[in-house]
Amino acid sequence: MSQNEKELKQRIAALEEENARQKKMIEALVHRVEQGGSPQVDAWGAFQHSVVLADQVRDKTEELNHALQSLESTNRALSQAKSQAEQAHQRFIDAIESISDGFALYDPNRELVYSNSRFERYWRDNAISLDTMSLTPEKIRELAHERGLIVSEPETINNGHTLKLNDNRWLQIKERHTSDGGMVMVYSDITQLKQAETARFEAAMAEKSRLLQDMVDNLSQGVLLVSKEGDVQVFNQRFVVISGLKQAQLSGARLEDIREGCSITLERIGRGGAHPPEGIRVQTLPDGRVIEVRSHAMEEEGYVNTYTDITQRYLDAKELRETEQWLRLITDNVPALIAYVGDDLHYQFTNRAYDEWYGYPRGELIGKHISIMRSQSKFSALKPYLDRALSGESVMFEIEENNASGNTRYVVKSYVPNLSSAGNITGLFVLNWDITERRRSAEALEQAYQTMELRVQERTAQLQTLNDQLQGEVEERRVMQERLLETKKDAEYANLSKTKFLAAISHDLLQPLNAAQLYLGSLLSHRMSPAARKLVDSLTHSLQDVESLITTLVEISKLDAGVVRADKQSFPISDLLDNIADDFSHAAEGSIVEVRYVPCSAYVYTDSQLLARIIRNLMTNALRYTVSGKILLGCRRCTDGLRIEVLDTGVGIPEDKKKEIFQEFKRLTADQELHHTQLGLGLAIVDKIAGVLGHGVSVDSIPSRGSRFSVFVPYGNRSIYSPRSIEALVPDAGVVLQGARVWVIDNDPNICHAMEELLQRWGCEVVTACSLQELQISCDTVQAPVELLIVDYHLDTEMTGLALAQHINTQRLQPVPTVIVTANRSEALQQQARDFGYLVQHKPVSPMRLKITLVHLLNGEKGEGTGQLHPPYLSHKR
Repeated sequence: MSQNEKELKQRIAALEEENARQKKMIEALVHRVEQGGSPQVDAWGAFQHSVVLADQVRDKTEELNHALQSLESTNRALSQAKSQAEQAHQRFIDAIESISDGFALYDPNRELVYSNSRFERYWRDNAISLDTMSLTPEKIRELAHERGLIVSEPETINNGHTLKLNDNRWLQIKERHTSDGGMVMVYSDITQLKQAETARFEAAMAEKSRLLQDMVDNLSQGVLLVSKEGDVQVFNQRFVVISGLKQAQLSGARLEDIREGCSITLERIGRGGAHPPEGIRVQTLPDGRVIEVRSHAMEEEGYVNTYTDITQRYLDAKELRETEQWLRLITDNVPALIAYVGDDLHYQFTNRAYDEWYGYPRGELIGKHISIMRSQSKFSALKPYLDRALSGESVMFEIEENNASGNTRYVVKSYVPNLSSAGNITGLFVLNWDITERRRSAEALEQAYQTMELRVQERTAQLQTLNDQLQGEVEERRVMQERLLETKKDAEYANLSKTKFLAAISHDLLQPLNAAQLYLGSLLSHRMSPAARKLVDSLTHSLQDVESLITTLVEISKLDAGVVRADKQSFPISDLLDNIADDFSHAAEGSIVEVRYVPCSAYVYTDSQLLARIIRNLMTNALRYTVSGKILLGCRRCTDGLRIEVLDTGVGIPEDKKKEIFQEFKRLTADQELHHTQLGLGLAIVDKIAGVLGHGVSVDSIPSRGSRFSVFVPYGNRSIYSPRSIEALVPDAGVVLQGARVWVIDNDPNICHAMEELLQRWGCEVVTACSLQELQISCDTVQAPVELLIVDYHLDTEMTGLALAQHINTQRLQPVPTVIVTANRSEALQQQARDFGYLVQHKPVSPMRLKITLVHLLNGEKGEGTGQLHPPYLSHKR
């Protein structure tokens, strides 16, 4: 019975008891009134008392009626609740009977209270009766195990478990506790679900097997799996291709059946122990392929062989070795002493010049400490520079060292740190130049200058004395003037000797540099490792520094000698400034200096090459002395001409230094370490070239805020300018040079070899010779077909390169397009080349400039009467 029903019955009983008590009270009062009737009682009082009693009786009667009505309503509600409870109970029974799962309800003592027919059928079908005893879930399971109904209980879930029955059916039992401490158990038949899971598992395994085979078939390596008994179990298509066997031969075959006639290793490599290390073998097949075979042991004593085609890797390694040989050849033929030491200061590389200079057999220094050929005091002098280089600073300095003969020599040393990808110092590039002769020559020139100055002072003093003493003696004064003229001639002769000396040493130095540049041009077309390319790039920069120093010295000497002449013409200034701005924008990349450029459409009248050198030197000077900030290149239009300005936010120039900076070998600061390859000639060249052109150069500066350099150039005539597209100067060189026949004549066999390698890389057919006689032996110089002729100007014989080229061309029906290679930069030689119609390339020859020159000669294009490619200022772009 429910709690509501109990409360309702208690309430009805209380109301009936109250009703009975009130009836008794009413009956007693009525009887008292009827039987009382004392004569002393006042009739009116009795009447009033009866009225009050009547009202009380009426009120009690109404309360009794209300209680009876409430009782009837409660009875009706009780009857309705009972009907609903019976209906809900029947619905509960119908519900649990309608579900497809077995249902069992247990009381708090875990005894079975109720179950549906589905639950009873599970056990009745196996002779387990649920009516004979009070059963618990444990007792039911025990009986099921005794009668063999339950085969296994493979898994347990959070609120139940699963059972496998003897008829291959599966039951899932879920348990849930009731509020009164009992328990509900639901038995679900999940046979179909288990069968579906099994089918999905088998399908997934089949799919994994297929994917595994597809993966093996798509490996870049050949795969062969052999069982313990020697049966081929797995192979892929790549193995079929490498082995040359047919797929039908391999399917289900034994190893001994396919071994004969197969050129690759099929057996296991590296036997020994249960789990031997991986065995490796490299085989070269009859068709030239190189195969790497690796064996991997398996647990069941079978093995897997993998076959990798490493032909390309083998060829790359071979080419890398050839590249290293080329690198060795180039470094051995460079005049500089080159070495590389690790961060432990032990040698890892030296070129031939380095070994020979210090007097060590080839390669003996490798692995030795850098102090091996120096005394303790000499090494102590080097130690500070080594420490600075190992801290990440590039260092260049001069020092005295003893060569292999024990002679004391002056050496310029450069230590360049080598940084790893992580930014760590892994070693130092060491470059040495023996400058003993150059220094002695400079000292001799300085002594000559001093002697000449002393002689001039002595002659002036003598003249002054004679003028004071013998003012009337005109004849004596004339003699003294003649002596002064002779002294001036001596000075001019000394200056000319200096120019000739610089020209001579520049030719001797540019000759091996020319060969090195050509070898580098050929080497850069090879593939090489990042470390080798970094070494080649460092070598390239070092050669460019040497070339720049030599070129600057020669240019200064030519400007001093007055042999530089201006070739003025009208052209748009944008053609010149656009290239310069682009170059220096790239040069400033990676730094915190911003290079800005304001274009200008004005035309100017000047020599484009010389003006380009002025602007480039000003931009280089601004970039060098601007640690951070901005550099601006632009123009200002004036009434009479165009003012080209370079502004920077650098260190600035003190007022007392503005004239000094244009002097030779003068630099603004003494910070030699930051700009060790500079000689302080940049602004001196600007001043001298401006004097040749007749242009004014001015400078305004505020220390610590920046500087402005200006050059004033007159306007040009737009109407006489005939533009040519720069893009037209660079046709498809690969097609033009392919198969071109070229003759090369140079008295240096090393340069001949380097030029031959470079031209063959471009697809040319090359014949080299050291003289005209050697060329005539190699081919018919009169009738043999040839498209290009490259001749060195300085030959061992008395015949110059111009004379040799003219000799060949006068004997042929059609002259051969000719390039004269020389270190001589004189205007006279340029004019001679123009007269013959030849082009001139100055040493060291840039491979790219040479390539462009040859392409234009083959296309029949040449600068108009200049002997240079047009426009001429293109040659300044690096």
